[in-house]
Parts: sequence; structure tokens; C-alpha cells
Amino acid sequence: MPVKGDAPVLPGARAVARYVRISPTKARRVVNLVRGLPAKEALTVLQFAPQAASEQVYKVLASAIANAENNERLDPDALLVSEAYVDEGPTMNRFQPRAQGRAYRIRKRTCHITVAVEAVAPAAPARKATPAKKATPAKETVAPKAQPATSTPEAEAVDTQSKTEGAE
Repeated sequence: MPVKGDAPVLPGARAVARYVRISPTKARRVVNLVRGLPAKEALTVLQFAPQAASEQVYKVLASAIANAENNERLDPDALLVSEAYVDEGPTMNRFQPRAQGRAYRIRKRTCHITVAVEAVAPAAPARKATPAKKATPAKETVAPKAQPATSTPEAEAVDTQSKTEGAE
């Protein structure tokens, strides 16, 4: 199994949309919303995001989830968006005629959207540490309260006198 930095690679899948006709900076705003989220929650976030790029990122994420489910046999509910990034694609240059014979360049930018999901182990409930069974129960080592050994009136008088000495 291939390792990345001495850690085993978790099973997962990815999807790439290339030459998407949207600016990379606008797509990055949307991708940053879903990076690190659980896959189902990320789909919900993208569904209600107002940005135009959210539709394209939604399609790529849905494709990555489908790849994980069909190709890797992973549970779609246990997927996490591990990687999500946007690379710059080729820029188409167009020209807009302007006054006095000038021409202004219009850049129609494209981008490549990549989303990778990985399976996350379901969180097991924390188990309480149970002490090993002992043959005889150990007694506590906490010292008991100091009580006078004799319960004579003289000992009680000395005890109350020592309590009230500092109060005068």
C-alpha cells in the first residue's frame, strides 16, 4: 500500500472538472467553504450557496462521492472532503473595440476544479477505563480526621481551648 509521509493513505476517490468557464478566484471562494467538511454536509452547503461557481463545485463533489461509492465500495455517509482546490486553466483572449480605434483585451478565464474525498473511520464511543480485578480490595491511604484518643472532659476542654486561643 502506498504511504504518504510514513502514514498509510486512507481509501478515497477524487473527481476533476477541467476547463470550467469560471474565474479561478471565484471558484476558490466556493471551494474554501467545503474543504474539511463531511461530504453530505458539503453538498448541502453548496446547494444553498448563492455563488455561481457553487453549481460546478457541487457537480464535481457529487462525482467524487459517486466514484468512492462505485469504484472503491465506500459508504457515502462516512466520507470527508479531504482535498479541494482550484487550478488556473487556459485564458481565452477576446478584444472589445473602444473609442478612437483602440481595442481592449477581455480575458475569459477557465479553471480546473479538483475534489478528493476519503473515508473516515466512524468515531467509536469512548470507553471508560476499568481497573483490573484484584483479589483483595485495597484500603484508602487517606488519613482519618484526628480525634482525641480519650473522650474525657479534660481532653475535650484542651481541644476547645486550643481552638479559641487564636480568636482572642
